[in-house]
Amino acid sequence: MKTATYELLAASSDHAIAVGIAFACGLIVACALIWGVRVGMRVMDKDTHHPGLEEQPHVPDGGPVHEMRERREPDEMPVTTKDGDRILPHDLHHASTRTGKDQNPRRWSPGSSGSFGGGGLGRT
Repeated sequence: MKTATYELLAASSDHAIAVGIAFACGLIVACALIWGVRVGMRVMDKDTHHPGLEEQPHVPDGGPVHEMRERREPDEMPVTTKDGDRILPHDLHHASTRTGKDQNPRRWSPGSSGSFGGGGLGRT
């Protein structure tokens, strides 16, 4: 196609009407979305109960609660129950670990590389 054809297509009245209709439809959709967000914000403000100052969380009477660290070890998974039946999911308890006997944190061994493939000599 030649440049003259493009100019003719761009100047045609059918093309201008189609562009105008598409613009108007886009404007209508954008206005509907803005209206929907504003209505939703108003509904949320009316429905949501905002707690007052006395309902806000507060520090317990005993002072702030601190983080507790402990070492956990896995529970042994028995294959069968004492009766000889297989174990079903409802027979298990909620936690698969328990507090470990040794609560001392692990430390790096002197002379170790620190990570697998770290490039060090490792334990020699």
